[in-house]
Amino acid sequence: MGKILMINGSPRAPRSNSKRYAEWFARVCPLETEYRPLTKTNHMELCRAMDEASDVLFVFPLYADGIPVTLLNFLKTLEDHPPSHRPTISALINCGFLEPHQNDIAVQMVKLFAGKNDYPFGSVLKIGSGEAILSTPFRGLVGRGLKKLSRAIAGGRCQVIEVTMPLPKRVFIRASGRYWENYGKRNGVTKAQMETPAIEDQLL
Repeated sequence: MGKILMINGSPRAPRSNSKRYAEWFARVCPLETEYRPLTKTNHMELCRAMDEASDVLFVFPLYADGIPVTLLNFLKTLEDHPPSHRPTISALINCGFLEPHQNDIAVQMVKLFAGKNDYPFGSVLKIGSGEAILSTPFRGLVGRGLKKLSRAIAGGRCQVIEVTMPLPKRVFIRASGRYWENYGKRNGVTKAQMETPAIEDQLL
């Protein structure tokens, strides 16, 4: 049996949605899993931990259409200090856009690293619609996606899985606008600070 090392590449790893996704993945995965958040000081520790893993799952949010700088910095360290064997690298990426394909560039970045450094590349789960999906009835779609990802990794398969809320774009944008307005109010943002043209008018 293999072992999956889950590395949380979110800049806010201790309180991130990436952590929630990783914990959920661990519950449904048939293989042994180990969760590690990335910090500024544990890069070498994680490089050594990869020696004990058959697979590495990078879990992170989309940042400016790519991978977060926290993960990028770790990949630079890993390139200089590779493990003695090459585990298979997979990725679980979530973004605030409705469309899962918005994660494609980040996937290509991870695949490029794997290919240039002789790591096998495994499977990918691309999650659209951001953190909102976890607080809706559609969260079950995430659960199914995580189960598919865990089975694919455990079976040594290369599979691309996509999950998002099945909503029209206009409905999603309006709902997300209300979400962030309420979030701002809870965190002390005044009405005047939020008085900008409606986001759906800007984007549609």
